[in-house]
Amino acid sequence: MSPFTSETPLLDTINDPADVRALGRDQLPQLADELRSFLLDSVAKTGGHLSSNLGTVELTIALHYVYNTPEDRLVWDVGHQTYGHKILTGRRAGMARLRMQDGISGFPRRAESEYDTFGVGHSSTSISAALGMAVAAKAKGEDRSVVAIIGDGAMTAGQAFEALNNAGVMDANLLVILNDNDMSISQPVGALNKYLARLLSGRTYNAARRAGEKVLSGMPSMLEFANKVEEHVKGLITPGTLFEEMGFNYIGPIDGHDVSALVSMLQNLKKLKGPQFLHVITRKGQGYKLAENDPILYHGVGKFDTKDGIVGGSSGKSPGKLTYTQVFSDWLCDMAASDARLMGITPAMREGSGLVRFAAEYPDRYFDVAIAEQHALTFAGGLACEGLKPVVAIYSTFLQRAYDQLIHDIALQNLPVMLAIDRGGLVGADGGTHNGAFDLSFLTCIPNMVVMAPADEAECRRMLTTAYRIDGPTAVRYPRGSGPGTVPDPALDTLPVGKGEIRRQGKRVAILAFGSMVAPALQAGETLDATVANMRFIKPLDHDLVRELAQSHDLLVSVEENALIGGAGSEVARSLEDRGLKTPLLRLGLPDEFIEHGDAPNLLAQHGLDSAGIVATISKALN
Repeated sequence: MSPFTSETPLLDTINDPADVRALGRDQLPQLADELRSFLLDSVAKTGGHLSSNLGTVELTIALHYVYNTPEDRLVWDVGHQTYGHKILTGRRAGMARLRMQDGISGFPRRAESEYDTFGVGHSSTSISAALGMAVAAKAKGEDRSVVAIIGDGAMTAGQAFEALNNAGVMDANLLVILNDNDMSISQPVGALNKYLARLLSGRTYNAARRAGEKVLSGMPSMLEFANKVEEHVKGLITPGTLFEEMGFNYIGPIDGHDVSALVSMLQNLKKLKGPQFLHVITRKGQGYKLAENDPILYHGVGKFDTKDGIVGGSSGKSPGKLTYTQVFSDWLCDMAASDARLMGITPAMREGSGLVRFAAEYPDRYFDVAIAEQHALTFAGGLACEGLKPVVAIYSTFLQRAYDQLIHDIALQNLPVMLAIDRGGLVGADGGTHNGAFDLSFLTCIPNMVVMAPADEAECRRMLTTAYRIDGPTAVRYPRGSGPGTVPDPALDTLPVGKGEIRRQGKRVAILAFGSMVAPALQAGETLDATVANMRFIKPLDHDLVRELAQSHDLLVSVEENALIGGAGSEVARSLEDRGLKTPLLRLGLPDEFIEHGDAPNLLAQHGLDSAGIVATISKALN
């Protein structure tokens, strides 16, 4: 049977994991073929994460075949490899609206299914959560298995090792499965990755295996016995010292695409007590040659044709306008050419954050620190102490993971570390775990920080230069995708710090717009004949401009793509209060809730942050 066929007769009979467990083991390879085929066809129609899901088909089937889910707990790390899990747990039909508004999430979500035992989206949380569940089971006297499935990319984060360190001395029944596909989103880096690679290529393991095969070749009965215990023998020969020293019983590595071997191994491990560690080798994009050959391109995809694959290297997305990420990419290389002190840092997001060109042109000044946001910021602080100029390219939602380091290691010491914050605001299909809804709130309250948000692409480049020139911690926050379409000037010009501008002069109402909200505010201003100010800086706020607008208008309206609580509008309110100005202020922004996945423009409209919504809210206030 071809691994990719439109016919899925066996998969069609699976409505929940009990149906999987009712199959004979000899049927599991067919189920794997059909599941992989369905995954490819489904994701090609909706977009989503592809390579990672193709790589975990057999592992997912084996887990649900051996364990009594949901009574036994499966905790997935990150969660972008759980489409197969969703399909086998009764959500096959829901894949047609994957990551769409009112459809199923692209990540495990507790509110969506009892089989999603822990909600995820960020990496390296699975072992901690699973350990908590295992300890809880023991405390309640419940006999259940708990399994954490974590990738080699996620194993580069400190939290994973904090959890391993704790779990190794706990008397809890926990299985950690390392799904080693030699890939995170970008190419994996660091000493751990090199260590894992040695597990597969080490002379000790390979020499011992060849010697064993030679000795046993003339002894059929012994060879048969050896084949049965091969995976256990691997555990004895392979140097799993790191995990053994942390208190785990290490077994592996084993083939993660041999579903029968996986089932046997998991059945044996299920009987063992205490912390167990299984090292599984998989291939990202398994079974789909285009994804196997370029797993990064096929990591997150838009809609595409499965026969032709992704055309033009655009992940299935139309070329469109210049994106803010591309503006940053070009600026970074241009600034690096003019200043040898610039150092570029990313926590494992080279492609997503726009550092591909910089990494190629300035390899000695490019640092991928792996999925280690905390380390990234303190590392940048160390560079800054020695007179260098670090630029940390990071998503808004991932910056949350390094908040203490930003305060304690950078801002407290007033170090010149620049944050290029991508994905500020709503990101759409990835939903609540990835929305950059809080950065203006949590950045503005930090002393010494300078925080700014561009209205368009041209202003973004000037803001990046401005931030870089400031001798202290700075942040430039820009949204996903493109803006109004302005063309950046190639010059490395700056803006006056803490100064906004009036983009449109009107009457009665003054709209104070921040970043991505300037464009819809200008459209609303035309309808209402309102004044529109591009505030540019959230901190320091342009207090003179606020005073001027308050004294010449009947109503001030702040608009931001950030949580209302503690955001830019709160700074405007504080400015008015501190100066004794009584002009009414209407604050517009994201509500006090987690906004789930969907089309970003539709979500903004739903929350009144498009031009029509701004007009409607202001009109209601005026009436």
